[in-house]
Amino acid sequence: MSDGREDGEDDAGVTELSPTADDPPLAAVVEKPHSETAIAALRAEGVYDDSRHVREYGSDTVALPISDPPRETRVLEVVRQLDPDRRSRDLEGYLAARGWSDADLEAAPSSWAVVGSVVLVSVPDALSDERARELGDALLDLHGEAETVLADEGIENAGEAGTYRRPRTRHLAGSTTTETVHVEHGTRYGLDPTEVMFSPGNQAERARMGDVVSPDERVFDMFAGIGYFTLPMARAGAAVTATEINPTAFRYLLENAVLNDVTDRVDAYMSDCRDLAGEIDADRVVMGYYGSADGDDRGHRTDEAREFLPAALEALRSGGVIHYHEATPESRLWARPLARLEDAVEGTGRSVEVLDRRRVKSHSAGVAHVVVDVRVE
Repeated sequence: MSDGREDGEDDAGVTELSPTADDPPLAAVVEKPHSETAIAALRAEGVYDDSRHVREYGSDTVALPISDPPRETRVLEVVRQLDPDRRSRDLEGYLAARGWSDADLEAAPSSWAVVGSVVLVSVPDALSDERARELGDALLDLHGEAETVLADEGIENAGEAGTYRRPRTRHLAGSTTTETVHVEHGTRYGLDPTEVMFSPGNQAERARMGDVVSPDERVFDMFAGIGYFTLPMARAGAAVTATEINPTAFRYLLENAVLNDVTDRVDAYMSDCRDLAGEIDADRVVMGYYGSADGDDRGHRTDEAREFLPAALEALRSGGVIHYHEATPESRLWARPLARLEDAVEGTGRSVEVLDRRRVKSHSAGVAHVVVDVRVE
């Protein structure tokens, strides 16, 4: 029986092309206003080809280099590039072309993050301002779809009494417009990396939360931010009560619920999570904020995640699950987070069963960002 598609056409409206070793490489044609979102989605599928430049295809379209026809990302058509515009994947090559010596190249960063159309890079202290700008230009050359490069200069406290954190950044190259859309596993995150936090290192954990939650579960996301965990859980069918105290992040949380078509499953409050805990009966509580191991990088004290455990327990029904995040010294894994969970339930008549414990990423030298999943009876 025909489904109305041409033979070889998949669900994303892409005609199947079976390349051989001698065939010209593939490109996906999309409208220019949708190119940024499409690139992020193609990356999430694992079919975006960084070895070639994005090229104009028509007055209103561009051709995005791909290794295989996409199956999830909707594009106008898939074509072959007879004369592909290839580029080096090697940052050192771009820097050397700008006159960097071997000694200069030794100071170049070995990693950076691409968030939507923005590249975030930690600039080594050894680099001069001129070299830092050249680094930014080189990263724009390396990532042809990127529009802006920012220096990641850590985190600062903001709001009254430092109640929330915001990134510290410096513009290095490209456009000064930094608002973007970042796509991970089909979830769209609208944000401005100069205004709100976004850690690419948490990508696997964000995806996991969409996998572990069940449809129709009631979830309390205590530190929702722009929807880091709220959005994948809501997209999986959960009903999420999300609290966020940062007004800028809260605005993006509301916008991202619309962007991902989950407004009917997200109940958002610009509030301290502790003020709402007594009104909630959740199957699952997500404590994605981990404070710091010993205060922030300027010596200011910050609330640690354990200070919010009483509120998490208050919001959790019996038999529910808590996802407890913490920045823990390597020497105290896993003893410290487990001890803090046990201390929190002591005297409440409840017990803790450990379901899982995972490293999310490195927090700083000798400190790991971890998450412990526990069932509380």
